[in-house]
Amino acid sequence: MDLNCDLGEGFDDDEALFALVSSANIACGGHAGDDESMRASCRLALANGVSVGAHPSYPDREHFGRRPMELDAAQLTASVLEQIGRLRDAARATGATVRYVKPHGALYNRMAVDVAKAEAVATAVAIAGADHPLMLLGPAGSLVEEAAARAGVAFRREAFIDRAYNADGTLVSRASPGAVIGDPEAAARRAVAIATTARIDAIDGRSVALAADSLCVHGDTPGAVEVARAVRAALGHAGVAIGPFS
Repeated sequence: MDLNCDLGEGFDDDEALFALVSSANIACGGHAGDDESMRASCRLALANGVSVGAHPSYPDREHFGRRPMELDAAQLTASVLEQIGRLRDAARATGATVRYVKPHGALYNRMAVDVAKAEAVATAVAIAGADHPLMLLGPAGSLVEEAAARAGVAFRREAFIDRAYNADGTLVSRASPGAVIGDPEAAARRAVAIATTARIDAIDGRSVALAADSLCVHGDTPGAVEVARAVRAALGHAGVAIGPFS
């Protein structure tokens, strides 16, 4: 099972988290990050044997990419392509390789329910991966998987261990109580449940099917280092090996 984290976003725990995860979704200028932070993140990924992924978002640094924006398909494809290109340049300068793309925040959520947005991002990943194919990491059971297939892009399923789910498999809004799970033991139990049973308890207590190739802990979740450490330990105890999906 892969354990991924959103990194390079300007928080203090990056170095510790790079030592605990197997894939890093590196902010590439849309919601956070600049050329210097991208190079630093790529160096940390190389030092820790961590797979590098691009983490593009709506071009919205003011709201950290968590505010919906209305971009047409051409604008969105162009923005995602530009962000992937910036990270590739940073990776090339450090000897790292970008292997996949995972959108961020409001864009990630919109893609799951909006065919046009999903196709715009999948198109960008297909174009960027024309010479060296890139995988697309996204929500399990969503429109993104179908869009990736139409674009000829390999898709990998992601689940969140530090976010609550609704009974329909969507994420609980961050504005709602209980949406973010910062308790390490609770997150670890959820990680083991997903990895071993492909199910998780929704916020209302109902059991939800949730198969995943990669588990995510957000770098800005309070106690993210402790969460990642607890998850690694719990997965190991359950006999689940951790390694990059890519």
